[in-house]
Amino acid sequence: MSNVERKCRITGVSNPEHLRASHCKPWRDSSNEERLDGENGLLLTPSIDHLFDRGFIGFERSGALLISPVADRKSLERMGVRTGARLNVGTVAEGQRRYLDWHQEYVFLQSRLSRER
Repeated sequence: MSNVERKCRITGVSNPEHLRASHCKPWRDSSNEERLDGENGLLLTPSIDHLFDRGFIGFERSGALLISPVADRKSLERMGVRTGARLNVGTVAEGQRRYLDWHQEYVFLQSRLSRER
């Protein structure tokens, strides 16, 4: 992953001691090949990793940050996510796109209603 990501896409933190390798397609849902694929991940700070893993935030192929309609905006702000303006976190590698698509389809929380079905 170090060849693809160098810092947290949201906070800009680059010290590896403060970053986690976060899988876009979770370990439990990935094949052995996908688990080891450096493009199946992002470097994120622990709080941002939590938000991503739980589906409160996601990323479009364009790099635009997605904020779930069920996410608590005040909590996100306190965790370093600016919610008042559209944020683009930068170029997403071609190989990362399929994993981000998977995350958006199966992890990102669209709404409470769609999750309860």
